[in-house]
Amino acid sequence: MNGLMKLDRIDINILVQLQKDGRISNVNLADTVGLSPSPCLQRVKRLETAGFITGYEAHINLTKITDSVTVFTEVTLSGHRREDFLKFENAIREVDELMECHLITGGYDYLLRFITRSIEHYQEVIEGLLDAKVGIDKYFSYIVIKSPIMKSSVPLRSLIARHTQVEF
Repeated sequence: MNGLMKLDRIDINILVQLQKDGRISNVNLADTVGLSPSPCLQRVKRLETAGFITGYEAHINLTKITDSVTVFTEVTLSGHRREDFLKFENAIREVDELMECHLITGGYDYLLRFITRSIEHYQEVIEGLLDAKVGIDKYFSYIVIKSPIMKSSVPLRSLIARHTQVEF
């Protein structure tokens, strides 16, 4: 955890509630976490300033807008020097269709998640990366058929519970 600021149970509860509903009014948030509105707002501002809250966003129901395909891609780089990883990461950062990029251990270097219009669109994206010579040696693609479970909030209480004496 951040050594500059310790979080107490109220801070954690504020974070949990804001993950559930980033548009909750300060009055309702304060009531939910057991504070009056002014101290609650001060805590939220302090959490934002300290970098614990990095933004607020809307979750879009993409199926109501358009068809899409989610593809997970395993990527192995041809080189494994620091500059090879930096070159790849800098290039992949510019790909709009890329939703996640993870440097991982195991049989390949990166696990990527793309959202594209179609499989053909995904192939265009991958071919663009190959043509750009960003260091990809090989890649394997996995098309998502169904996503029965998707969560956008992290389980703060269970992640923190083992490392703190704070009761929630």
